[in-house]
Amino acid sequence: QLQLVESGGGLVQPGGSLRLSCRASGSTLEDNAIGWFRQAPGKEREAISCVSREGWSTVYLDSVEGRFTISRDGSKSTVYLQMNNLKPEDTAVYFCARRPISLCSPRGYDYWGRGTQVTVSS
Repeated sequence: QLQLVESGGGLVQPGGSLRLSCRASGSTLEDNAIGWFRQAPGKEREAISCVSREGWSTVYLDSVEGRFTISRDGSKSTVYLQMNNLKPEDTAVYFCARRPISLCSPRGYDYWGRGTQVTVSS
């Protein structure tokens, strides 16, 4: 069965960078769109960005536009979220998830990772 595992989170100062990874085991991600989401304490989960099977990316969160970049590797079993110029308001648990089809959307994900904590603080 497919499992998604996020890594790369941690504590970073404002203005710093992190690269999150989402790795699949039990199956590949080559036919699927993959999304990144986040949830801050006391807030609803929000969609950040998605990358399609073909590698086309879509950003859903205006506040990260120009700072966060989603990508996938050639084997298509790992998806990344490069986060630059991090701000305290980016503090959240970050999740990756798989859509059952190749096209992106902020909804319709069937497999989720457990998340990785990102804390932006001085």
